[in-house]
Amino acid sequence: MTDRRLSALLSLSAADALGAATEFKTPDTIRARYGQSITTYQPGSVFGFAPGEATDDSQMVVATLLGYLKGDGLTGVLAGLRDWLSTAPPDVGGLTRAALHFGTLDGGVRAWAQSGHQSAGNGGLMRIAAVWLRGFRGEALSRESALVTALTHADPRCVFASVFFTAFLEALEQQSAYADAAEAALKVMDATDARALLLDAGLFGVDTRAAFDAFKRAERQSRADVRRVVHEGLGGRVKSQSGYVLDTLQAALAHAQADTWLGCVEPAVLLGDDSDTVACVVGAICGARGLNVPEHLLPDLRLGHSWAGWQREWACTAHFPALLA
Repeated sequence: MTDRRLSALLSLSAADALGAATEFKTPDTIRARYGQSITTYQPGSVFGFAPGEATDDSQMVVATLLGYLKGDGLTGVLAGLRDWLSTAPPDVGGLTRAALHFGTLDGGVRAWAQSGHQSAGNGGLMRIAAVWLRGFRGEALSRESALVTALTHADPRCVFASVFFTAFLEALEQQSAYADAAEAALKVMDATDARALLLDAGLFGVDTRAAFDAFKRAERQSRADVRRVVHEGLGGRVKSQSGYVLDTLQAALAHAQADTWLGCVEPAVLLGDDSDTVACVVGAICGARGLNVPEHLLPDLRLGHSWAGWQREWACTAHFPALLA
């Protein structure tokens, strides 16, 4: 594994699969069932994933990459995500489901409007590493991260969290120190006019003017909120591992500073709640840092669902390289 992108894709999926067993469990329940440490895949997923199977987080990363392989840009990505959804995966976030059911590029904006412009889950952040994995860099990476996130999660907190996160991965890939990479990524976030990007791409339109106005009102505070949780995460603080996008980002940044792959991922797994998603985000960071998955976790790594372009029984080590070719 010399390609850092391949290592990162394996890393986020293995971390996700480790967290699958502890999702929605409390730390006390986790320790009572699994002990003080989890370093191998375990049974017990509430969605029926077998040990070694990664959840919707990794599945949507792969579905996004399959969408890019369709060769039709953002429309292809939407089609890739809808291919996945159409086969009834066992674990789908509510806002993701609502947005993709519209079948249009502005589905995420419309679903956000239906939530009263309030919903800010982590369903965009969990899969956005796919844009960096695809090879986008610089301003193109920021633009694509904003748009791909907004396909399902158009709240500015979600959009700016993703823009920060992919810029952070790019900086880590360039071997910047952890805190320096985060500061550089915050500057990228501040320089990104996400509202204009969504407008230019047709995600905002006449029918969604109210959402455009809501995004504009919340823009400044959303940037400030991302900046705050990034600094809190860099300081090692974990507020929660809930499904709220900023809780996930903060927790992942706090966990992923350790010196080893398991040192980063295992704390997320042991804290439960939305552990698979937090672990998946941590795994992407580990991959960008150059921390490889422990070898014993690779042979059994699978995705826990079949859809167009992917089969559940496929080994990730055998089939991931084609996604990044």
